[in-house]
Amino acid sequence: MNKKSLYSNEAKWGIILALPAILGFLIWTLGPMIASFVLGFTDWNVVSTPHFIGIGNFRRMLVEDFIFKKSIYATIYYSVGSVIASIIFAFLVAFLLNQKVKGLPLFRTIFYLPSITPAIASAMLWIWLFNPDFGLLNQILQRFGLPRLLWIYDEKQVIPSLIFMSIWGMGGMMVIFLAGLQGVPQELYEAVEIDGGNWWHRFRYVTIPMMTPTIFFNLVMAIIGSFQVFTSAYIMTSGGPNYASMFYVYYIYLSAFRYGQMGYACALAIILFIIILSFTLVVFKSSPYWVYYESARRR
Repeated sequence: MNKKSLYSNEAKWGIILALPAILGFLIWTLGPMIASFVLGFTDWNVVSTPHFIGIGNFRRMLVEDFIFKKSIYATIYYSVGSVIASIIFAFLVAFLLNQKVKGLPLFRTIFYLPSITPAIASAMLWIWLFNPDFGLLNQILQRFGLPRLLWIYDEKQVIPSLIFMSIWGMGGMMVIFLAGLQGVPQELYEAVEIDGGNWWHRFRYVTIPMMTPTIFFNLVMAIIGSFQVFTSAYIMTSGGPNYASMFYVYYIYLSAFRYGQMGYACALAIILFIIILSFTLVVFKSSPYWVYYESARRR
């Protein structure tokens, strides 16, 4: 067998083995995305034939639908708060877990465990924690002489409460930060010590710059995930009180499966895609100014 036929045979088997993944992407991802984009310009209630209405759904969002505006505000409010809080706490916990202390594997397991807890179970637990009458959080506040809070049952407190709850699931982000911290070259820390630097100099001039690629990755993934928050609204608040926690994906769900407005829900999904893409592109465009790649700097 000559080299040409060998390469041809390898290419054929490569395509055959990759075909299930390619078909899965085309049928279950790309296909529904294209269909959703087309249906976003129609009036369709699932049981009838789609009726093309042009930009009617988008005009309705901007002019008539006040819930759309509330869902945009609630989602962006939650996204900004949860992304910042999760990244800061995950990084600090990973930094502490990177120290040489006894029982380190146990501590790492404890902090990672909530991230693999089923979302429904976590939501039910936090409903009890947030209970204004007998919840654990209000009991702790009372022990310190602080007033009780209504948490998710108050229009002004519901989003901050859910942001606080989002820190609970930072385990995956923490593990990624921990892997990044363990990849920082020790000779850089030694060079700082030789120059007379303390722990702050090591953290400021070595740890932070070397961790910026990991921070960048976690930031992008956290932004994408935060805009798709659904479970907390579906299980805990039902979008209330007064639509204060009407998250965007939850509103898409209501429009499609409760109100039967599938065409309008597809139009909402198009807007969500544009929003997530815009925020992600902003992060990518800004990355050359704050993300440090050692190999690129060497070139």
